[in-house]
Amino acid sequence: MSASTLTTQATVDIPDTGLHGPDSEWAEEVRALARKRDAVILAHNYQVPEVQDVADHVGDSLALSRIAASSDASTIVFCGVHFMAETAKILAPEKTVLIPDERAGCSLADSITADQLREWKAEHPGAVVVSYVNTTAAVKAETDICCTSSNAVEVVDSIPREKEVLFLPDQFLGAHVRRELGRENMQVWAGECHVHAGISGTQLTAQAEADPDAELFVHPECGCATSALYLAGTGAVPADRVKILSTGGMLDAARATGAKSVLVATEIGMLHQLRKAAPDVDFRAVNERASCTYMKMITPEALLRSVRDGTDEVHVAPELAERGRAAVQRMIEIGQPGGGGE
Repeated sequence: MSASTLTTQATVDIPDTGLHGPDSEWAEEVRALARKRDAVILAHNYQVPEVQDVADHVGDSLALSRIAASSDASTIVFCGVHFMAETAKILAPEKTVLIPDERAGCSLADSITADQLREWKAEHPGAVVVSYVNTTAAVKAETDICCTSSNAVEVVDSIPREKEVLFLPDQFLGAHVRRELGRENMQVWAGECHVHAGISGTQLTAQAEADPDAELFVHPECGCATSALYLAGTGAVPADRVKILSTGGMLDAARATGAKSVLVATEIGMLHQLRKAAPDVDFRAVNERASCTYMKMITPEALLRSVRDGTDEVHVAPELAERGRAAVQRMIEIGQPGGGGE
């Protein structure tokens, strides 16, 4: 089996809770309730600005999970999607992990199941399984080593070249790794993030032509990553202006850039942190509609409800957690993924 049936984005009705809106009073109440619950609030870079600004820590999924594991707080409130909260629970099984809305899923994580992975492994006996951290706990339990977008090349390169590699689930990140390493014995699962896949090469090319002096920050999950490299290869855009980066890598590049404008190909929530990191730079989304409904389910109202009422708690079966933990810990040992993961 070389492909999966891709999961499309669900339409979810989010109820009006009647709770406070995202103002200073709301922020003070959230922080006070978090202190009362002995909770640390973690927010992914793709969250709405109000949630990012009230959080104790903002970052990529792995960096936040590592913070969860090392925090002295007894409760983790993870403002992200479900696989991220699961990863935090895997790394910190003794802590209570809450996600403000348990319906916040992920089309990429849903693009392969544990059963599908077991079938794929059976077709390639002896292959080493490398799973992107954007996977469920059940898939991580069937994995030899996880990776982030920032250390995927290093992780695969650490595997003896004579060993076949099964890389999952993101086909665009897998193609990027295979291209970087020239590794022919690497099989890539045909999964994708519906948001990143929807950022097209046509959109990127048109914007790059309209602003030829702009730098391009492109997440490797994007369908336009190949187009970005093509623009660099043909000289349409200077090669040093095209950067294939994880979200953490984008922040590092933003602080270092000398460009006046940057075109950003990833989920639009990332713009908030980029603008804070380099307020004098004009950051613009390649696709302004690249917004993840699942990420945006973590509303200010949902966060308030979570710290007030303890909703929704995340559980991972101990046996799955133990097996998945081994794959995540192997990832952490390779490179420095904490600041530049998903």
